[in-house]
Amino acid sequence: MDIVLSTAGGKPLYAQIAGQIEDQILAGTLAPGEPLPSMRALARMLRISVITTKRAYADLERGGFLVTVAGKGCFVARKSPGLLRGERQRRALGALRGAVRTAKRAGLPLEELEKALAEIYNEES
Repeated sequence: MDIVLSTAGGKPLYAQIAGQIEDQILAGTLAPGEPLPSMRALARMLRISVITTKRAYADLERGGFLVTVAGKGCFVARKSPGLLRGERQRRALGALRGAVRTAKRAGLPLEELEKALAEIYNEES
């Protein structure tokens, strides 16, 4: 499991950890039922406080991405493909909203934005 933390940008470390684990689950890099490192092991690996990893895991569990089994550890939750697809779409739309806000601030007309989106979409296929 790869996690890269940054102190620049102001995003809390626990949110960075939770976001990156969530991304890996949605991408299929972390499979349903797969065990995650213990909170202590992850804290040691990232050289951060156990409290930080505990908060990240708690957020992921609240979001339905992790399940905790007493005495065994934390595991990737077994979500249905439909729920995962919905989460991926929600994230994609959020990123798209941010791009549209940036384009509007830059004065990019809707027609040019639509054309650019179509080109990018077709490049990625």
